[in-house]
Amino acid sequence: MTRSLFSRRAFLQTTAGAAGASLVPGSILLEAEPSFSGRLAAASDRIRFGIVGVGMEGSNVLATAVALPGVECVAAADLYDGRHTLAREIVGKPIKTTRRYKELLDDKEIDAILIAVPDHWHKQVVVDALAAGKDVYCEKPMSHNPADGLEMVAAYKKTDRIVQIGAQRTSSVLCAKAKELLAKGAIGDLNLIEASYGRNDPNGAWEYPPPPDLSPENLDWDTWLGTAPKKPFDPNTFARWRCWKEYGTGVAGDLLVHLISGMQFSLGINEAPTRVSAFGGIYRFKDGRNMPDVHPVLFEYMGIPVYMRLSLGSESPEVTRFQGSKGAIELREFSVTYAPQAGVDTSPSYYTSSYPAKMREAYAKQWHEEHDPPPGKEPAAETITWNGNDYDDLRPHLARFFDAVRSRQPVVQDAVFGHNAALACHLANESYFRKTPVYWDAGSQTIKSLS
Repeated sequence: MTRSLFSRRAFLQTTAGAAGASLVPGSILLEAEPSFSGRLAAASDRIRFGIVGVGMEGSNVLATAVALPGVECVAAADLYDGRHTLAREIVGKPIKTTRRYKELLDDKEIDAILIAVPDHWHKQVVVDALAAGKDVYCEKPMSHNPADGLEMVAAYKKTDRIVQIGAQRTSSVLCAKAKELLAKGAIGDLNLIEASYGRNDPNGAWEYPPPPDLSPENLDWDTWLGTAPKKPFDPNTFARWRCWKEYGTGVAGDLLVHLISGMQFSLGINEAPTRVSAFGGIYRFKDGRNMPDVHPVLFEYMGIPVYMRLSLGSESPEVTRFQGSKGAIELREFSVTYAPQAGVDTSPSYYTSSYPAKMREAYAKQWHEEHDPPPGKEPAAETITWNGNDYDDLRPHLARFFDAVRSRQPVVQDAVFGHNAALACHLANESYFRKTPVYWDAGSQTIKSLS
């Protein structure tokens, strides 16, 4: 099966067209990194992996992974039996399927584990996989809460295993170009970052249709609940778990984490925000959920304000804008644009309109004498756009993971990076629920209120 059957983004691109990826006049095309071009791996380098969780995102991860050269899926675990059938369909051959993920961890022939389970199960599966000596790819956000994240980082640091978290922008050529421009000081002194991500449809708000045959007979409901409070079997909870904080992390863990990860990578930082203030509410999807469907958040990173707006009630372009004293960099799904700014006066001050005419004319004459460039030497600030593949493309991110499994070289988005990105989401959620600004107290390793 192809990726387009499983990815929301790929589906929307197929139906609406991917015109944004086209090369337009005045733009430059960024090629994919050579290591992701489909090179063949030697038989001795073949990686055997298992996957835990074959739901909406897990099926996308699996379909993308098996299409890469030099890797082989040999087993899949899911608590819903219907996904055992789906896993075999995607792989295209018989593989081991089970409800018990620890059976995959006990298999010495399995090198790596891909994890795409609900957020409240991330910590346990990752910690168990590391203890079993497996390399780990875990979907974003890394953790369900700060305590889980700390335990995951501790487990990672005790091993020599590769851990990569699945927010794909750290493997994007577009984000790499933004990182290059920022590192060169293209926009001067950075003073503000703004980002937005908006959807406007029930599917985008996780109102997914549960499998029609779902029942306690083909789903291990009690195990699925895990550490969450016990409740009767509910198909909607199973399919729409992101709506509730007991199982997911809401719009912060689904969407905000992408913006945070891309921003951190582009800036070359790996840290939690200094303070966070969040707002919002449940304005449109009043379906029993307890996570907000509109969630604006103001962060502080490196002493700089970062404003990110998340909404499930109105479609808006997905964009991050880095603003500085010499220009701006705008990062979009298929492009990165650099727009330089002079940052100086290019004409006499309009305040002189308050001068008497003779004084105003004298000022203007002197200003032009001191500031006008010689004829033919006028600066021509040019806006440049680089176009490239979708920065949420999963293929290069998975390829980077499997390359690291072979080479044992570290990845950018390891457990520490994943923890810090997830912390931003947890802080945003805590500020929303507490209705007050919060910060991460490194001493106590907890979230505290500022007020």
